[in-house]
Amino acid sequence: MYDNRVEFDADLIQRYAGSGPRYTSYPTAMEFSAAVDERTYIDWVRASSAIGRPLSLYVHIPFCAHVCYYCACNKVVTANRAKAEPYLDSLYREIRLQASLVDPDRRVEQLHWGGGTPTFLSDKQICDLMRVLGENFYLLEDDSGEYSIEIDPRELRADTLVVLREIGFNRVSLGVQDFNPEVQQAVHRIQSHEQTLGALRQARELGFRSTNIDLMYGLPLQTVASFSDTLEAVIEVRPDRLSVFNYAHLPERFKPQRRIRAEDLPSAAAKLEILSLTIDKLTAAGYQYIGMDHFALAGDELALAQRDGSLHRNFQGYSTHAEADLVGMGVSAISSMPGGFSQNHTALEDYYRDLEVPRLPIARGVALNDDDRLRGDVIQQLICNNRLDTVRLESRYGIRFGDYFSAELAALAGMQSDGLVELGPQQLAVTARGRLLIRNICKVFDHYRGEAEQQFSKMI
Repeated sequence: MYDNRVEFDADLIQRYAGSGPRYTSYPTAMEFSAAVDERTYIDWVRASSAIGRPLSLYVHIPFCAHVCYYCACNKVVTANRAKAEPYLDSLYREIRLQASLVDPDRRVEQLHWGGGTPTFLSDKQICDLMRVLGENFYLLEDDSGEYSIEIDPRELRADTLVVLREIGFNRVSLGVQDFNPEVQQAVHRIQSHEQTLGALRQARELGFRSTNIDLMYGLPLQTVASFSDTLEAVIEVRPDRLSVFNYAHLPERFKPQRRIRAEDLPSAAAKLEILSLTIDKLTAAGYQYIGMDHFALAGDELALAQRDGSLHRNFQGYSTHAEADLVGMGVSAISSMPGGFSQNHTALEDYYRDLEVPRLPIARGVALNDDDRLRGDVIQQLICNNRLDTVRLESRYGIRFGDYFSAELAALAGMQSDGLVELGPQQLAVTARGRLLIRNICKVFDHYRGEAEQQFSKMI
């Protein structure tokens, strides 16, 4: 039986505090290099098509009408909506190039539009983009796919949600971060309860089958009491999923964060109190802690997948589509094929230049070797299901777990003594005490760990 418990130990968390990857991939994007180019990627996609796995499509829309000071996303802040037109022209070229590489019978079981702010686009542009995707890829028309879009409630027009539902989206993720007016002012993101929760209610009325709300703890002027009020407001409307992210203050890397005063940030102790409060309130309200800041109602697909051991994690977060190959399109988008990972240019001018040729705008990536695949599998199992079937791993990869990972097991000895993990003859299990420190546990199996580690966010 799956153990949902999470044990919060502030002293233990502080002792293990440090920086580390979020493991949306292994190897992480820090290991990407220019050694992977268009030719490499084309070979990977053709090899993938021969296997015939379904597809997951990610489309990146980089534009935002407003700057949120906490944001670390790849974005272009502009009030000029006309800038979307040349971007869409290039994006359409990339869609056609990508589609020409794959078998037209490969079903798109998962589709996600992220940003930036996808609803920066007009309703007509949104429809045109979905039409072009449908002309080039095998989109499902029976509503059986997982088709999601990120939404800024401030960027919704009267009929936008109606349009999104009509063209096939069935999941929405709403950006909120915090409902407290002072916190909103400090991060330059003003939106009312009704603006946000009204959008959620409308989405449900229109038949969207899953709703997610994004929150963030550690923001300026945030207190335990104020965040408790935000949680109460969210729990009242019961979104299917919640993402509660730790704000990583890295002003030397992300220019908008320089407008946040360090003295306004809550202390490390206060952040831990907020995290503890969040876990207590959400689990008491019927949410399962999935891991890595994510929660889902017990009957949600993510929660069910975690309990039966089929949960997956990719660049969009947790997913139930482990068997799909990911094709990322748009500036900075990342693709994942059995052969490795690739990423598009992060600058618009470079993205536009390549597609004028036209050629795929791939800037970098990493090819997977056998050790990467093995370690990636280990990290996937731990970060998704909180346990590692060592017998299955030995059979699949032809190794003796204890011999191959002897150094890693020695490194885990301290964590085992602290009660974070339990090692048995057939599995390595993450305990209730270890769940909040899963990034630390995964990092033990990371062959690249320690290199440029300071560039990652704090793990708690």
